[in-house]
Amino acid sequence: MENIEQHKEFMQIAVKLSIQNVSEHIGGPFGAVIAKDGKIIAQSANKVTTTNDPTAHAEISAIRLACEELNTFDLNGCIIYTSCEPCPMCLGAIYWSRIKTIYYANTKADAAHIGFDDKLIYEELEKPMEQRTLPIVQLMRDEAMEAFKLWEQSPMRIEY
Repeated sequence: MENIEQHKEFMQIAVKLSIQNVSEHIGGPFGAVIAKDGKIIAQSANKVTTTNDPTAHAEISAIRLACEELNTFDLNGCIIYTSCEPCPMCLGAIYWSRIKTIYYANTKADAAHIGFDDKLIYEELEKPMEQRTLPIVQLMRDEAMEAFKLWEQSPMRIEY
């Protein structure tokens, strides 16, 4: 049986990080905690504006810290607690990192209400590439395939 009290405790930390981030004028109202086997492995708040890094969302920052802490790119068995439903970028990173469960507090609709709206991205992903707002142009595929061919044959190849 799952320990709901522990889940609430870890979520409270993520929420506190989000509040602290705004209260101390550090960044956006988002916090994330990653735990494994009932222990916190990493935690972070949103750092986009303080680092001038548009990928420094709380979830991404926590994933980076967790991978560093565990010395792996595979966070299988970990749980992420995030103060808000993950955006498309963070959701992709969570899937890539193989985190097993996401707990979230605020919804993407709540985030949109205060100006953090990912609706455009979700809509763009549904469109064929040639109909998207951001031009996406394929160039030099044959030349780039060389790296893929080398990877297929590489003795250092790691499946992920």
